[in-house]
Amino acid sequence: MANQLPELLSILNLESLGDGQFIGKNLFIGSPNVYGGQVLAQALSAANTTIHDGKVLHSLHSYFINPGDNDLDITYEVEIIKDGKSFNTRKVTASQKGRHIFILFASYHLAESGIEHQATMPNVARPDSLTSFSDLFAEFAHKFNIEPRGIFSPKGPFVFIRLEHYDPFNPIIRPARNHTWFRTNGMLPDDPLLHQITLAYASDFNLLITALFPHGMSFLTTPMQIASLDHAMWFHRPARTDEWLLYAVQSNNANGGRAFCTGKIFTLDGVLVASTAQEGLIRKR
Repeated sequence: MANQLPELLSILNLESLGDGQFIGKNLFIGSPNVYGGQVLAQALSAANTTIHDGKVLHSLHSYFINPGDNDLDITYEVEIIKDGKSFNTRKVTASQKGRHIFILFASYHLAESGIEHQATMPNVARPDSLTSFSDLFAEFAHKFNIEPRGIFSPKGPFVFIRLEHYDPFNPIIRPARNHTWFRTNGMLPDDPLLHQITLAYASDFNLLITALFPHGMSFLTTPMQIASLDHAMWFHRPARTDEWLLYAVQSNNANGGRAFCTGKIFTLDGVLVASTAQEGLIRKR
């Protein structure tokens, strides 16, 4: 399998149909349905094409309505909700064969100065001293005769390094915290919009599974239905996704078949570049 990063960049470059409509292809990364981060990133790519006044994406709020089919193209429709002096708002609806699968609201802000502070990055090991998740997973895959694909493969579009030991075939009970270093599996052009879009793509990884840790559960060992219900993200400062970033995730609550997780994304130098929040369905079968 070839490195999937060029293929990822290709599917993020949507085909325009005119009148705010676009077509997106899918990148299969091993999940049974379309990876949520892909739909999120493609919807942002569509929304960005309608911004022409220098405003920069600062937040998004989205809902996963129905599972996406890996075998079907996705249609994205952009609606201009507001073009203001300081803020623009866009709504993007994603569908397959007339069936809505995802909806996004994105807000853009004209750069200005103001007060500044940020959270402190956790004191964790540096990525150059650790083994990548795909290399660790390869050991389990060989043992159980599983073919690593997508994010589980060394050829995936991103490289992930988990700091806490995690054996998905023999999960142990531990706190609902998760720290992961990540970057693209190759260099990207100097395009700030592309780095934002790929950051959104990666932000859906590792969020919801953090809620499984206190219960000693894994989707490979416990029959369950697990799915993202929504996803929110705030972009605080510019970042390059082809340089190491730390994703610090925790799950503060789970009840009623739903789990809530939040995340902070830092540069190698400790600069907070983004925050995330997500609620998901976790239903034992």
